[in-house]
Amino acid sequence: MATLLHLDASARSGLSGSQPHGSHSRRLSAHFVTQWQRVRPDDRVVYRDVGQQPPRPVSGDWIHAAFTKPEARDSWMHEVLAESDSLVDELLEADLIIAGVPMYNFGVPAGFKAYIDNIVRVGRTFGFDRSRPGLPYWPMLSAMGKRLVVLGARGDYGYEPGERMEHTNHVEPHLRTVFAYLGIEELHSIAVEYDEFADERLQQSLIQAEQRVEALVDRLAASLDVPRVVSAPVSG
Repeated sequence: MATLLHLDASARSGLSGSQPHGSHSRRLSAHFVTQWQRVRPDDRVVYRDVGQQPPRPVSGDWIHAAFTKPEARDSWMHEVLAESDSLVDELLEADLIIAGVPMYNFGVPAGFKAYIDNIVRVGRTFGFDRSRPGLPYWPMLSAMGKRLVVLGARGDYGYEPGERMEHTNHVEPHLRTVFAYLGIEELHSIAVEYDEFADERLQQSLIQAEQRVEALVDRLAASLDVPRVVSAPVSG
């Protein structure tokens, strides 16, 4: 049995197509999980909404506590790190991370940035040793086979590699850098575009994105060891 960590970062609470002003990224992440459960119903799904309930931002006390060795921490330090510890535990347990992350002002939403700052933890997700030859830091999740799927939404269009707005896209490149630093180097991304135009191009982008999600689910599910469920043919 595999474990999915389903994250949503949109400030919008609903799903586009179902609720007025709903989120496209939530729609894609929900579609991914629904399709996954269709073919692998026994897998575990852990859900966390960092858009509606963002983690607390990193503070000076958090930094002090995180960079104090666990055996030397005072009780207040454990309290300050409790939420971060929970987020890290969820990440460590996950085989597949499904992240609905819309583009806000060319980067990730504030809630997801707070999430990143809470899971990049010395001694838990990356190692650091000043006396180590070469680079003093190293990823701690490299051998765990984790994969990241980023499902996004953009107001404009042309943010993919080689396109007109590629240089302004600080979502996927940022996430690729951060998660690779922890040892999660396999990243898949699908995004809806044309949101600000709200015309036929948006509708086509949504259809294409959902089709790509379905194809990605099939590829990733087939690559895992847990047997897939094959639906019986429909007659009539």
